[in-house]
Amino acid sequence: MIRAGILGATGYAGQQLAWLLFRHPHVKIHFLSSYNHTDVPFSQIYCQYEGFIQDLCIDIQSIEEHLSNIDILFIALPHGKAFPITEKALAYGVKVVDLGADFRLKSTEIYKAWYGLDHECSNLLSSAVYGLPEIHRIQISQAQLIANPGCYPTASILALAPLLKHRLIDPSSVIIDAKSGVSGAGRSANIATLFTECNESIKAYGVAGHRHTPEIEQELSLIYGENLHVSFTPHLVPMNRGILAACYGKLLHKLTQEELYEIYQFFYKDEYFIRIVENLPETRWVRGSNFCDIGLRVDGRTGRVIVISAIDNLMKGAASQAVQNMNLLFGIREIEGLELLAMIP
Repeated sequence: MIRAGILGATGYAGQQLAWLLFRHPHVKIHFLSSYNHTDVPFSQIYCQYEGFIQDLCIDIQSIEEHLSNIDILFIALPHGKAFPITEKALAYGVKVVDLGADFRLKSTEIYKAWYGLDHECSNLLSSAVYGLPEIHRIQISQAQLIANPGCYPTASILALAPLLKHRLIDPSSVIIDAKSGVSGAGRSANIATLFTECNESIKAYGVAGHRHTPEIEQELSLIYGENLHVSFTPHLVPMNRGILAACYGKLLHKLTQEELYEIYQFFYKDEYFIRIVENLPETRWVRGSNFCDIGLRVDGRTGRVIVISAIDNLMKGAASQAVQNMNLLFGIREIEGLELLAMIP
């Protein structure tokens, strides 16, 4: 059994991770840690676990004494909080999957510019692997430290990768227009995400300055082979979970919609969790799953291609992708514990 600890278990992503690991056939949860709910039963915070996960949430400061008893540590904390415990865990030989942003960017200067903090573990950045399995599977399987991707970047990178890998679009033309459910803002109290503030409304935020922008650009630049910049605008929509990303690019050559579908189907032909769909994706068809649905349309009038991707921000955008990475780290079946279809309505 893989012995796991979760740091930040009572946030939305942490809870979703606990749900997945509890039902995973090869995992035993050794501890759940929470900053705000120390010594409170996990089943008291999330009552669906009554009779199943009765563990008391341990204090974050006491985690180090448990590191010798686990094989993997999942960190689901805000940016800037993962540095000390990551170094300690790695020193114990524990594999680390950080669901936050602290190891996603390879440049400490870019990290400071976008997150406003000095990077405290720059020595680990060269060995940290960006945990998008469909792009970095081999590197993930050999790593000790995984930087689990952000939700918006996951949807955007997977949508655009085939176009940029094959240099089918002008990289300067890339526009990403994405929408997310309110759970993407986390579980902490915030006026902007109160029911009355966001219900019956949709709003753009982080315009021309969202922190996921450099992450998207870093990974798309690697795929393309040259540095590129994108225009990325996220929106908050009044639903609990899900991300829909509409990605636009100017085609460099005249290609039909059928030809592009063939390119996408071949690019992702071996990927269980990528579904290339004829009907345009909707968040309800991926809710509660690790799937990313991708569909596209060619606008012959403008010479543009529009790629639509849909994921569950708490699953493929966070927790289930972390489990997918764990499976790769320990050499078990990549889809183990993740064979879940969306449940509707």
